[in-house]
Amino acid sequence: MVIDMIQANNVTLRVGKKALFEDVNIKFTEGNCYGLIGANGAGKSTFLKILSGTLETTNGDVTITPGQRLSVLEQDHFKYDAYSVMDTVIMGNERLYQIMKEKDAIYAKEDFSDEDGIRASELEAEFAEMDGWDAESNAAMLLNGLGIDTSLHYSMMSDLNGNEKVKVLLAKALFGNPDILLLDEPTNHLDLDAIAWLEDFLIDFENTVIVVSHDRYFLNKVCTHIADIDYGKIQLFAGNYDFWYESSQLIIKQRKEANKKKEEQIKELQEFISRFSANASKSKQATSRKRALEKIELDDIRPSSRKYPYIDFRPEREIGNEVLTVEGISKTINGEKVLDNISFIVGHDDKIAFVGGNELAKTTLFKILTGEIEPDEGTYKWGVTTSQAYFPKDNTAEFDNDYTITEWLMGFSPVKDVTYVRGFLGRMLFAGEDGVKKVKVLSGGEKVRCLLSKMMISGANCLLFDEPTNHLDMESITALNEGMKKFKGVELFSCHDHQVVQTTANRIMEILPDGSLIDKITTYDEYLASDEMARKRTVYTSTAKEEDED
Repeated sequence: MVIDMIQANNVTLRVGKKALFEDVNIKFTEGNCYGLIGANGAGKSTFLKILSGTLETTNGDVTITPGQRLSVLEQDHFKYDAYSVMDTVIMGNERLYQIMKEKDAIYAKEDFSDEDGIRASELEAEFAEMDGWDAESNAAMLLNGLGIDTSLHYSMMSDLNGNEKVKVLLAKALFGNPDILLLDEPTNHLDLDAIAWLEDFLIDFENTVIVVSHDRYFLNKVCTHIADIDYGKIQLFAGNYDFWYESSQLIIKQRKEANKKKEEQIKELQEFISRFSANASKSKQATSRKRALEKIELDDIRPSSRKYPYIDFRPEREIGNEVLTVEGISKTINGEKVLDNISFIVGHDDKIAFVGGNELAKTTLFKILTGEIEPDEGTYKWGVTTSQAYFPKDNTAEFDNDYTITEWLMGFSPVKDVTYVRGFLGRMLFAGEDGVKKVKVLSGGEKVRCLLSKMMISGANCLLFDEPTNHLDMESITALNEGMKKFKGVELFSCHDHQVVQTTANRIMEILPDGSLIDKITTYDEYLASDEMARKRTVYTSTAKEEDED
């Protein structure tokens, strides 16, 4: 029996003098989901490009079992602007799409010949064999599962916003049951409901999946194996992300303990040799020990290339009982009512996660509470003992200047001392030389780390985060998660990382599509399993079905 697989054979990739990969040999087999992990710059996305054939190796090659169809999550959000959403998804199976277009062209002919009839019948047979008659309904199921409304299925891709395009491209990658599926950050820009749907899809998927993701909860849910990239090598572990972490830490511990025993043995042998090498009666034993000493080799334990920032939010003052009161806030954006009579009171121990697919509503609420925009109706009031620090989803305005990193952070520091400010930057992995970089040229991840430095240096006791994990690597997300959990103040946040929400929040608020609010004192997992959530899903499913029937 032939095992379906994709395999890297002695793959080496050099970029200039640097070897990004060196003699990599790894097999990915049918029925497994592989999480490809590694530090920023380790080459995760590059390795996916090598596997997909879009990037040539310096040495070695990639082989795929003959007849296998490979599908890739594309990153160019404008590539299909000239096509409809439905056509874009069906293009995920290129051969099926070609058959559909060739059939349409033949049937559109006015002078339909016998040859055309023969060709059409051949195409119809292949079309039926490829489940072509269900192509549109299968594509619609994928789109609906990812949160693309039925009304958009036949719209042009150019009419969709960025998040909607991401979802369509993901549906395209998933379409038609590919044999090998390569996904680079598939959860980026997905809301938690869409991520949950994708998790279920991949758990049930019976072919080969290789996925890069910074979402630890997602990797734990879907992965059967972890492929860890470190120092140009890829090591395979059976199990999910948590199992990899425990296993990798155990391996390092065992190697250190083994080295410690070897070092003790070396010391004993050296002491014996120095004491008895000049002793005639012990010379043979000393010589024997010299040979034994020469055979002992310490394991080369290289530290991981991963670097974890240190995130520690410390409020300067304790919060009183009055934190925040929101009364009857409503707001309409571009003709859409995103907040409708929202009211709630925040307690001094609250860590509130705002969840659900209404992204604009969450961002709008944060902008109102931080004074960036005014509500159409209603009021809010922060307690006199509170101070706020805000992490915006769109940070463009923050870095539209000519400051260096140090100068930029100095502007927010209560202590105007360069050493003090650089201490906060150092915690966020900005070395001494980085302090003179201009903020306008920073990467997305670097800008996020700057904003977190700003929040730490503020000493605020109320933190507002609007999608803080965007652009962060897994190590930084882990550090942020720990910092949010330890914080001795109030937090209001939205986040697409399930584990951050589950381990941080003690209260869940969901702003529904109509702008109303569900407010529950519970964990996120308990909320997902709650009766309210089940009823809400039933209502929206029923509504969608009625729209489809109409």
